[in-house]
Amino acid sequence: MYELQPLIQALRTFALERDWAQFHAPKNLACALSVEAAELLEHFQWLTEEQSRTLGEKSKQAVAAEAADVFLYLLQLCDQLDIDLMAAAWHKLQVNAEKYPVPAARGNSRKYTEL
Repeated sequence: MYELQPLIQALRTFALERDWAQFHAPKNLACALSVEAAELLEHFQWLTEEQSRTLGEKSKQAVAAEAADVFLYLLQLCDQLDIDLMAAAWHKLQVNAEKYPVPAARGNSRKYTEL
């Protein structure tokens, strides 16, 4: 299994070697993240739900590449803002568990304010 810290360090090194840190303001990284998320979405744009679940190998590889772009920009954004992404994710999962208790949320997609 891979760990986040070595990947974050590799991203720092990658940017440093190319003198790209000057472009990695949080605003720019958030914008790039949004663009990459849109590129990920593009692979699903006209698919049915079933087609989206059964991608061919070529499509799956393309989706994996876009998902990696999203993930890498998110890691860089969190690194720039000194956010522990794993801690934030665990915290958010706990918050969501409180907002969406199983008895009220099971089997429906309503927002927590409507439960």
